[in-house]
Amino acid sequence: MIAAHDHRFGQDERRSGEARTVAVILLTTITMLVEVWAGIAYGSMALLADGLHMASHAAALGVAAIAYIAARRWAGDPRFSFGTGKINALGGFTGAVLLAGFAVFMASESLSRFVNPVSIRFNEAIAVAILGLVVNGVSVAILHQKGSSSPHSHHDHDHNLRAAFFHVLADALTSLLAIVALLAAKFFGATWMDPMMGIVGSILVARWSWGLLRDTSGVLLDRQAPANSVERLRQFLHECGATRVLDLHMWSIGPGLWAAVATVESNESEDDQTFAGALPEDLGVVHLTVEVSRVKSEAEPGADS
Repeated sequence: MIAAHDHRFGQDERRSGEARTVAVILLTTITMLVEVWAGIAYGSMALLADGLHMASHAAALGVAAIAYIAARRWAGDPRFSFGTGKINALGGFTGAVLLAGFAVFMASESLSRFVNPVSIRFNEAIAVAILGLVVNGVSVAILHQKGSSSPHSHHDHDHNLRAAFFHVLADALTSLLAIVALLAAKFFGATWMDPMMGIVGSILVARWSWGLLRDTSGVLLDRQAPANSVERLRQFLHECGATRVLDLHMWSIGPGLWAAVATVESNESEDDQTFAGALPEDLGVVHLTVEVSRVKSEAEPGADS
């Protein structure tokens, strides 16, 4: 039995993460253009390199924005069996892959600088790092989810927003580590700190990427819902009259949205409508299918003797 025939599940509505992501894209793009212009005008490779680096992250954030728009655009398309909620996870997965690439690039570049050190124009590099830290700090504040201590504190989080958050957080981290390394190199001659901080940053970014890849791939591959959610649904089915739950599957079809299919046995005359009608809203199951098999009593004709 299908609890709702409309498979939009709110995916046609503009999500708060979309507006915040677009705002960060605009902020990043403006800063990137200023840094590229200044790098060319003043002959600073540090400024030009940082501007191009921000351009790569603006492109990555653009993936997140496209995912939001695509989910809204095709929310009512019947070709998507359970709506377009998984486009959110697909955007997050793509962002995670880009983060992994960024981590590999940071590590390889840092290792090469251990072998072949380059001269550093400390004052310009520190100024660029401070500017990047300020811009990315503002971006982190914009993307940070209200009412949550982190972008991944709930199982129904917005994977697309989480990917965008980690991109700007990675930028902020690299700027902060660069400031520490450059100050140590300028005042204490510890030039090795610059590539070392790059290694540290690549490890942290790789950890964020792995966590995001793990969570988003689980959604894309229809991984079973958390055990406590499945158990709550099982208990609900028993409360509605199921004597035995023969089969139960529950999987994510979007941020905070779950679909479930179950096969149950019942001694009563319940039908599939009975289960869908009393479904708790806080369980997040927006699409429920229940196959009910009635167990005949011994007094009924055809029952086993």
